[in-house]
Formats: sequence, structure tokens, C-alpha cells
Amino acid sequence: MTRDQITYLVFGIVLVLAIVIDLGLFSKRSTHVSLKKAFWVSVFWVALGLSFGVFIWFELGKDMALEYVSAYLMEKSLSIDNIFVFILLFNFFYVKEDYYARVLLIGILMAIVFRVLFITVGVGLVNQFHWILYIFGAFLIWTGYKMFTHDNKVDYNPADSPVYRWLRKILPITMEDHGGRYIVKVDGKRVYTSLFVVVIMLATTDIVFAVDSIPAVMGISTHILVIYTSNIFAILGLRSLFFLLKGAVDKFSHLQQGIAFVLIFIGLKMLVEIFHIKVPVYVSLLVILVSIAASMVYSVAAANRAKNDNHDAGHNRDLH
Repeated sequence: MTRDQITYLVFGIVLVLAIVIDLGLFSKRSTHVSLKKAFWVSVFWVALGLSFGVFIWFELGKDMALEYVSAYLMEKSLSIDNIFVFILLFNFFYVKEDYYARVLLIGILMAIVFRVLFITVGVGLVNQFHWILYIFGAFLIWTGYKMFTHDNKVDYNPADSPVYRWLRKILPITMEDHGGRYIVKVDGKRVYTSLFVVVIMLATTDIVFAVDSIPAVMGISTHILVIYTSNIFAILGLRSLFFLLKGAVDKFSHLQQGIAFVLIFIGLKMLVEIFHIKVPVYVSLLVILVSIAASMVYSVAAANRAKNDNHDAGHNRDLH
């Protein structure tokens, strides 16, 4: 077996074992997921993803490993922004906590299938038409600018989603969950529940994010092994991250700007290659780390400052 084949084999084995473990931890019905449990499972997923980077280092070399880690961190940061939209969906459709894990599982498994299809098509196009990378670069700059100047968490309204409107148009839908079922019979007719709608919207929402993330990861590496593995490892930890972050939406209000800066940087990195300027992969890794860390630290500081200001304002009102 070649080293690439060994790496794919190890990835497949780890993937199956990880999904089995995740099913055991999160998929039991009516299981409350504590913040502590979500934290340690999130740590497990991140450690697993980074450990695979160490494995790549030994099997395929330092450069490939750095590309993988950069791509993984890029995808992970994008997935965090994705989670905040998931939270809006769950709140809009009044999904009960008992159903969180199961609905997320189905949505994420569907997202993995769509990601594999997108990656396969994207890599095929780039292999045939290399200049598409430059279009991807320009697209990332435009996307980064839009993300920097617009707040997805404020601008996004599930009721205005084309997918939601399309589902309501073609399917008989009830806004009840009917005890956690996806399809029920009402007066002898098949009706689709709110949980069915949520699952479809979770998967299609991830497709929208994939339109950004796949060009971004291709700006870091064109190795299909790196692209596949970094994407899937980043997606696998979404459920635990959801439970960890669902009460902290306001704590990371500026994370989107950090992600936007990274997208703009990667877009520029892709475009300067027209002039035969190649940005080293360790520079990309450093920019991703600094941008995401700085935006998270600034977000937490801003949230704490706002909380203290509100507390002081309330205290002053009490004095008067």
C-alpha cells in the first residue's frame, strides 16, 4: 500500500470509530447534555483532528501536515459560525432539547454527504481548469467583505429562507413536532413535522457554508486528501460544539469578523499566485490562528464590558 492509501485507511477507521463513540454519547433520546460533557467531548474532537495532523506529519511529511492543520482550523472556525445559525433555527422552530442531538446527527450526516459531493466536483473542476482557483480567490474576497460588514446572526431569518418557503409550498407542513416524529398522518394524509423541516434546513444551510469553506480550503491546499479529511473532521465535532456554544452566542459576536479577515487573506493568497508569488503554508497557519484567537478574545472582552456597563447603568438607576 502507498502512504496515501495507508492514510485514507487510518482516516476511515478513525472516522467509523469516532461516529460510533459519538452515537453512544449524544444520540440517546431524552439525554441532557451538560456544559461539562459538551466541553470534554469538544476537546476530544479537536484533539482527534489535530492528532490526525501529527499522523500525516509522520506519513506524508511536514508540509502536508501544516496544510492539513491550517485547513482544519479554517474549517473549524467556519463551523463555529455555522453553529450560531443552527441555534437560530432551533429557537425559531421551538425544538425541544430532547431532540437536539438526534436532529443534529441527521443534519450533520447529510452535510457530510453534500460536502463530499462538493469537494469532488470542486477538485475535478480545478484539475481541469486551474484558472478557476483565481475565481475562487475573488469570490472569497467578496464573501469576506460581506461577512465583515454584515452580521449573519442578525440578518438571518429562517422564515425568509428560500428553502423554508419552498418546503411550505410543496409539502403539507405542521409546526408541531408530534413527539419527535418527522412524518405523521393527519386525517389520512401524510404531513411533515417541524423536525423534518429543521433537518432539511440544517443540511441546506451547511451547503451555503460549503460554498465559502471549500474554495477557502482549496486556497490552503489542493491535495484532495487534506481537503476531504480537514472538512470531515471539522464537521464531526459540530454536535458537541452546539451544546457548548448554544448559551454563548453573544460571547463571540466578533468571531465573524475574524473569519472574514481569514477569507480575504486566503482569497488574496490565491490571486497573487497569478504573479508567481507563493505564500508559505506556515504564514497561512499563523494568520488563521492569530485572526481567530484575536476575534474571540476581543468578543469576550466586549461582551464582558457591555455586561459591566449594563450592570453599572442598572445600579445608577437604583440609586436614583
